[in-house]
Amino acid sequence: MPDLPGPAESELAILRVLWDHEPCSVRQVHEVICETRPVGYTTVLKTMQIMFDKGLVKRDERKKAHLYRSALPAPRVQKRLVDDLVERAFGGAAATLALHALSGHKASPEEIAQLRSLLAKLEGKS
Repeated sequence: MPDLPGPAESELAILRVLWDHEPCSVRQVHEVICETRPVGYTTVLKTMQIMFDKGLVKRDERKKAHLYRSALPAPRVQKRLVDDLVERAFGGAAATLALHALSGHKASPEEIAQLRSLLAKLEGKS
């Protein structure tokens, strides 16, 4: 995604809806977002039009209500956001980001197992 702009906060909220429910009309996206915070329909519509222009979403125009999909899978966008955060906030120190993230949130047993597996791979033990 080096040639695509990173999503703004409001765009990321829309992408989350699309990743979970795609394809979606603007109305469907609006309804899901309104479950957690009030936002105007025209605001969602305009944001999704901008996202289309930026290449963040794809639009199927074959029906009256256009259907939208994310142009990129969630892991790819998340990796870019994390890479950006590591560089900007932690000077490239990914381990420091991980330590901060883990110290502030309780990890599930499954997440801890995944972390142990990743650490073993990084140490060359697997």
